[in-house]
Amino acid sequence: MAYAVALIHEEQNRSYGVSFPDFPGCVSAASNLNDAIARAAVALAAHVKALGDNSQAMPVLRTLDDIRRTQELHEAIIAAVPVDMPGKPVPVQITLNEHLLAALDRSARESGVTRSDKIAEAIRASLRT
Repeated sequence: MAYAVALIHEEQNRSYGVSFPDFPGCVSAASNLNDAIARAAVALAAHVKALGDNSQAMPVLRTLDDIRRTQELHEAIIAAVPVDMPGKPVPVQITLNEHLLAALDRSARESGVTRSDKIAEAIRASLRT
């Protein structure tokens, strides 16, 4: 899981606006800080999906230090928002117990996905815990 730097600005009317320096045009807002971060994560996921659906290049995620070198942050609250960045498939070779492999293939067939999709799904689930 990757993380994108979010800049949260408190507005005069006690609301919060969120932007992502690495994702121009991706913004969100909420009336409290917790909701602002939660909504920012949803907006970021939708933005990344739209970029992928439109075959647009994904930005390279910068560190907070890199962003500070190029942008004034003023009084922004900084948050790291998790984002599942798509990438190109890379072949790997693994060894599995034959019964586990058979169960994996059965599950993939029943779900209508590939073996690789099921493995990736399991890895994503284990990284969320």
